[in-house]
Amino acid sequence: MKRFGRILAAGAVAAGTVAAASGAVAAPYQHVLLISIDGLHALDFANYVAAHPASTLAALQRTGIFYPNALTSAPSDSFPGLVAQVTGGTPKSTGVFYDDSYDRTYFAPGSGCKGDPGTEVSFAENVDVDSTRLDGGGKPGDARSQIDAAKLPQALVDGKCVTIYPHDFVRVNNIFEIVKQHGGRTAWSDKHPAYEWLNGPSGSGLDDFYALEQDSLIPGTKVKTTGSFKAQRDFDEARVKVLLNEIKGLDSTGAHAAPVPALFGMNFQAVSVGQKLPKSGPGDEPNLAGGYADAGGTPNSGLAAQLAYVDGALGEIVGALKDNHLADATLVILASKHGQSPIDPATFQALDDDPYTKTPGYGFHIADDASLIWLKPQDRAAKLAAAQDYLKSQIKAFGIGQIQTPGALALAYQDPAKDSRTPDFIVTVNPGVVYTSGSKIAEHGGANWNDRNVALLVSSPALAGRTVPALVQTTQVAPTILRALGYDPQELQAVKQEGTQDLPALPF
Repeated sequence: MKRFGRILAAGAVAAGTVAAASGAVAAPYQHVLLISIDGLHALDFANYVAAHPASTLAALQRTGIFYPNALTSAPSDSFPGLVAQVTGGTPKSTGVFYDDSYDRTYFAPGSGCKGDPGTEVSFAENVDVDSTRLDGGGKPGDARSQIDAAKLPQALVDGKCVTIYPHDFVRVNNIFEIVKQHGGRTAWSDKHPAYEWLNGPSGSGLDDFYALEQDSLIPGTKVKTTGSFKAQRDFDEARVKVLLNEIKGLDSTGAHAAPVPALFGMNFQAVSVGQKLPKSGPGDEPNLAGGYADAGGTPNSGLAAQLAYVDGALGEIVGALKDNHLADATLVILASKHGQSPIDPATFQALDDDPYTKTPGYGFHIADDASLIWLKPQDRAAKLAAAQDYLKSQIKAFGIGQIQTPGALALAYQDPAKDSRTPDFIVTVNPGVVYTSGSKIAEHGGANWNDRNVALLVSSPALAGRTVPALVQTTQVAPTILRALGYDPQELQAVKQEGTQDLPALPF
């Protein structure tokens, strides 16, 4: 393990030492707080700071390293987007392409592993006991009570049919597991109980996981939380309170004393909904408009309210760190699972993705502003050429920018002829194309710049603010976090497999 370039000023240095795999080394920080502001582009961050110099985001930037050319995962879905930040890996090593994907060796829920293998694998609201309820039909803080095992896929393992929980799905370990193995406490809060996948393959990476269901219904309505700017802010605020509890030395519920986690955090959904929701919903002020006014990223009123809320919530969190004498010992990392496309409203084009189901040999597809397509394993060899010809014939109708064929995917990820997860085709779209049958005005999941260029800031009172224009990846967040806590990034399997580097320009 390389030695730190220099130890930070006394205010940021942990008092003790932490045992890493290769020996005891001084840890620059006692705590890392990771926050994903889903949907937040680097452009959004820069615009907000310029327009609000007294904001929390501006204050964090003044003592932080800002990376304006940070790219999230490709595909840019929430699942691989966060997997990247906590494992240091792309789908090449993690096997995670989307929250709704396909595995050629798995069997459908409740099948008893009978019939032909190959099934959809969705780890989102669909696996809740009751996705219409905010608590997912269980007890927040106890993900197993919120997840219905009968809705999970199955697989044959050593000849036995087993249920695949979300944490079984990711192929490599993560930062929570590493920190916990070294004796540190870990915690996280997210938008679905299915995010218990953050426990990692060990199944035990998180000491405290608190999830609410984002797709639950707003009380007294038949509208989901995502259908209201205010409801989404309330959803995030309920989880901000979780973070504040943990900073105060309590567990996520606030009911019991607990050590402040060495590694903890949450995601915000308010900005993402502000980008996608076109107009006011239940509980909102009338006549709010979501999305952007122009190609320069000027937010409309609905999105502006979401950005202001997140900045205020970050102010609460930073204030709590200071009040509890944790600010100097805590490295704050702001990132994003994904961006959102398009920013320029003039380019928006809504298309129906249903024609993808007509692809010869079709097994499954997922489409937001890209399309991932899997053929049935038993039909793949015979139908592959016909499927490719069909997609080529639909380039204009589907708004296709590029068709990534099996050969190209084998180079970027794994060979779909040998790997159970890699799609047979990934279709990227022309900027502005969104596959939707509803009213949303933006989406993510694709590979365009608006999908992938996200905000990334590493902040601490001991850091001198600067901008680093180098092209970086959000996979670099994971090894940086371990380095900040005094652990060896090579303990991460994806870091070793893919050669992922720390973020540049940091003094540790």
